[in-house]
Amino acid sequence: MPKTTSGRAPGTGTRRTMTAAARAAAKRAERGHREAGTVTATDERSPCRGERPFTGRTVLVEAPKDGWDDPPEPSTESFEEDGPQERSEHRPGGRRRLLIPALAVLLVVGLVAVATLGWRYREGRLAETARTEALAAARKAAPVVLSYDYRHLDKDFSKARAHLTGDFRDEYGKTTKTVVAPTAEKYRGVVRARVAAPGSGGAPAASVVSAAPDRIVVLLFVNQVTESTQVTGARLDQNRVRMTMERTGDGWKVSAVDAL
Repeated sequence: MPKTTSGRAPGTGTRRTMTAAARAAAKRAERGHREAGTVTATDERSPCRGERPFTGRTVLVEAPKDGWDDPPEPSTESFEEDGPQERSEHRPGGRRRLLIPALAVLLVVGLVAVATLGWRYREGRLAETARTEALAAARKAAPVVLSYDYRHLDKDFSKARAHLTGDFRDEYGKTTKTVVAPTAEKYRGVVRARVAAPGSGGAPAASVVSAAPDRIVVLLFVNQVTESTQVTGARLDQNRVRMTMERTGDGWKVSAVDAL
């Protein structure tokens, strides 16, 4: 009696394994041909037209314990996910490249502003110092320049010239020598001048009219008491005097005097 066998025919498992391997090899060969450019541009119906090859990547796929009949193809989604992320990584760098010139411009503007403010502050301090010094020099010079005594004219005029400068110094010397001295000696004239005290309303007796770094104009209220043979007793004259002060190597000096 002939023996019968049950189950699969011999070679069936082998043929199935070879068939799966052949299909996998065919798919790999087809993909290799597409990557090499064998699909022409005229094949408009080809589903692979326009796809770019994915190279330079390694995809690990864990195989099942019993193996598989048809090995799976790698998905393109894992490749496409990196595109936007890579582009987004360049955006902060672009912003930094734009931010650096902007910060440089702001820094330059800030430095210019600080330098300008510093210069203005320095000029303001210098001008304030000049006003204070010139006003003090004018208050000191006025009583000396506007006073004299016929008994020691040369001494008084010499002290006055020490507070003067420029052309006004020369003019003062000529006027006192040719006009003031002869008149004072003839009538025994004595003139004592002093800067008035502040008024009852607090009005200053001396103030700055205009100011420049090297030139200050001061307005003073000066009281002059005159005695002479032409006057009975003493005469008080309340005058307003404008004095121009100029900065010199020896401090602030009087360059002009005008009675108002």
